[in-house]
Amino acid sequence: MGDAYRVLVVDDDPDVALYTRTVLERRAGAVVKAVGSPQAALESLDSFDPDVIVTDIEMPGMTGLELLSRVRLARPLLPVVVMTAHVSVDYAVNALRGQADEFLTKPVKSAELVSVVTRLAEEGRKARESAEAREIVLAVGAHPDDVEIGVGGILASHRAKGDQVVILTLSRGAAGGSPDDRQHESLRSAEMLGARLFLEDLVDTEITNGGPTVQIIERVVNEINPTIVYVHSSHDRHQDHRATHEATVVATRAVGTVACYQSPSSTVDFRPTRFVSIEGHIDKKLELLSCFQSQTDIRSYLEPDFVIATARYWSRYGGGRVVEPLEILRETADMSTTGRRRDVARPTAAGESTR
Repeated sequence: MGDAYRVLVVDDDPDVALYTRTVLERRAGAVVKAVGSPQAALESLDSFDPDVIVTDIEMPGMTGLELLSRVRLARPLLPVVVMTAHVSVDYAVNALRGQADEFLTKPVKSAELVSVVTRLAEEGRKARESAEAREIVLAVGAHPDDVEIGVGGILASHRAKGDQVVILTLSRGAAGGSPDDRQHESLRSAEMLGARLFLEDLVDTEITNGGPTVQIIERVVNEINPTIVYVHSSHDRHQDHRATHEATVVATRAVGTVACYQSPSSTVDFRPTRFVSIEGHIDKKLELLSCFQSQTDIRSYLEPDFVIATARYWSRYGGGRVVEPLEILRETADMSTTGRRRDVARPTAAGESTR
């Protein structure tokens, strides 16, 4: 079983608390801390670090259901068992709505208590370990559709693995179309991907690599704490793309993994060293790009056959039949189990056109 499960018991009745503690220590081999109030339970979360909470409902100052709500905010994956001596449908419904993991009626049989607590403690540990293993991905682009073009398949792969994906777009792309249209297209694409979108108002074609741009990116970084960042390459003819790259490198200096994607305006100096397979995700990338209808008629690089041809071109360097290339600035996280490292001698950009 590994380390003994840690159980926090919350009950203002000393006899019930003692009974619950004794059963769990002797029959479940758990490490148990019993406290007499919800406030004391909240104060014990960090120091005791429980695997599961067992709480009464009716206590002075704060009910067990109010405690449950507070715990859900602080520790959303921490299992909570709610107990009451009063058999009440209302209590059960309220506990369920409060997202209690189990609802038990006192007096609780010792075998049932041990079974419920050990099961939830094990499930809670697995859930937390799984959540900790997931990546928080930030993709930064100067304009709407930049990140979908560069890493749309990789982002779809992250979502399929359960990673959190956040897109930061620094301008609304007014130089390339109606800002309102491009805003709605960006929102539609983010919703289709299941990503969170930050859409900023920097002036298209006038994005700088300094103060305001760095501050915007730092604000998002501080809010989401990404483990992986994707951004434009410095090897790009578009001044907004280069400025976004430079500002992002500064703003994400504490992030372990930063990689640069290819844009249609990338130069022949774009030199990827990682080739990530997007097999199984190329159709999703095409769906994401189809959201940008204001651009599809005027940008040849958004045509499905162009997108597929570009992905097929990069597959010559490894990673599968359809691939997205990355320049790795630094790396501690795993971007894909199918991505391969390979040193190459100055590959030519697959598509080059001005924005």
